[in-house]
Amino acid sequence: MKTDLDCVLRLRDRVPQGHKLALVDIPADAPVLRYGIPIGYARQDIAAGSWVHERLLRMPEARGLEGLPIANAKRASLPPLEGYSFEGYRNADGSVGTRNILAITQTVQCVAGVTDFAVQRIKSELLPRFPNVNDVVALEHAYGCGVAIDAPDAAVPIRTLRNISLNPNFGGEVMVVSLGCEKLQPERLLPPGSFAIVDERNKAGSGASAEATLDVVCLQDDAHVGFMSMVESIMRQAELHLKRLNARQRETVPASELVVGVQCGGSDAFSGFTANPAVGFCTDLLVRAGASVMFSEVTEVRDGIDQLTSRATTPEVAEAMIREMAWYDAYLQRGGADRSANTTPGNKSGGLSNIVEKAMGSIVKSGSAPISSVLAPGEKLKAKGLCFAATPASDFICGTLQLAAGMNLHVFTTGRGTPYGLAAVPVIKVATRSDLARRWHDLMDVNAGTIADGSASIEDVGWELFRLMLDVASGRKKTWAEQWKLHNALVLFNPAPVT
Repeated sequence: MKTDLDCVLRLRDRVPQGHKLALVDIPADAPVLRYGIPIGYARQDIAAGSWVHERLLRMPEARGLEGLPIANAKRASLPPLEGYSFEGYRNADGSVGTRNILAITQTVQCVAGVTDFAVQRIKSELLPRFPNVNDVVALEHAYGCGVAIDAPDAAVPIRTLRNISLNPNFGGEVMVVSLGCEKLQPERLLPPGSFAIVDERNKAGSGASAEATLDVVCLQDDAHVGFMSMVESIMRQAELHLKRLNARQRETVPASELVVGVQCGGSDAFSGFTANPAVGFCTDLLVRAGASVMFSEVTEVRDGIDQLTSRATTPEVAEAMIREMAWYDAYLQRGGADRSANTTPGNKSGGLSNIVEKAMGSIVKSGSAPISSVLAPGEKLKAKGLCFAATPASDFICGTLQLAAGMNLHVFTTGRGTPYGLAAVPVIKVATRSDLARRWHDLMDVNAGTIADGSASIEDVGWELFRLMLDVASGRKKTWAEQWKLHNALVLFNPAPVT
């Protein structure tokens, strides 16, 4: 099959939607350019008009971590963006929630079945009495006693679970279900001083706080005789927390109180020029408004590390990025893998030839703002502006770690389509293609495919997303994932060995 194109180029192959074709003759071993950088080297001569796919490309080596540009990029002009606000829940620690949720933390997977049974009863029997509480969620995870809890890097899943328990959408109400014999004891998970409650003086308006006593239901406690005794104990404690959460009211807060995690999953070739650039434009709007934005996924930015270190606000921020990349390189090497293992069959079917091409389209979610901070996995965000939160690229692990960092709103772009959602925060889904937005009309919240169609610009969709964020954060609108109560399980990143 041959087709003449408007540029007087003859198409030599049947090229699937979203895939690449050569605009010029490319000799063997020559670089193949997209986004202005080599995404690979031709394994053979490629004639102009030919389909360019994975099998024709030799992937470049990863950029070394030495001699990188450090905090030397020309700063983008990002004037302050003022006058934008949302209706949120202020917390005693100064954070702001976009939802008012009771979360029940679990120290070990063993208690998950009992906790889930209790949560279902809480939702049906108790929650209707507390209309200001949005939901009750069990923070279920797969952590168990087999883990080497004192091994190097074993701190990662522990601090992740600790910081998730303190997410702004949970209002400072900390409730734990423990088995009793587990390695990760409640006091190790949430030691004294790691969280606070509001005392009576604060309720009177003085702003004072008091150290909390950890509220733990231990299933192995001698007082529990039978399964229902355990369930009723969980329900009694949950009711106390629900009463306090129900007294909370939304109030007007500046847009600077948003903590947004941006992520992509089921990416395709459209991700890098529709949805992700629109998210990048919105990221700049959020930074201009004084908000916090996290972009992540180490393997999906690794090939653009020079772009990132040059955008760092200080040499220390650049060095922190390099340190996280080096740690992850070593982690992959220990597992006998490298960054090339990232791309999925769906990514490739959608036109992404390799991780280099995928990375260039992923980085644009970060916009053009300077990168002002870096987080190691499981750490809590304490800075405003743009942050690189080092996480694996797995949707579920990345989302879990961004929850731990303190995000109160999530943005997720997809080209192939995924019904991903989180129970703890609203997830705004952005489709890269109009066809996906049409077919998944009741799963996608924003259609960035209009950029490719020519009916909207990157800036148009970026502003649409920004305004939708304020509405969703205020509770004026629900995302489709919230509407259908779709959410994925939390997945703790545990690089420590399991014994």
